[in-house]
Amino acid sequence: MSDFWIGSRQTGQRLRESHLAFSAPDRGAVTAIYDAEVASGAEVLFEPRERPEFHAGYFAAFVRVPDGNYACHQ
Repeated sequence: MSDFWIGSRQTGQRLRESHLAFSAPDRGAVTAIYDAEVASGAEVLFEPRERPEFHAGYFAAFVRVPDGNYACHQ
């Protein structure tokens, strides 16, 4: 698993965003980063929780930051 990953994606006719994913040392760090991003104006896409649909033990939160890109913390 990579520590840092960037992939672009076309969404809609005019919107192009980047998906940024970061590994966190534990679930508390995921939640703390998520809370800080939301406090700074990030749009909540998915609150922190375990996501077995990705794989066992995967705990993540997803936000869209004010510049339009979207971040995932796991």
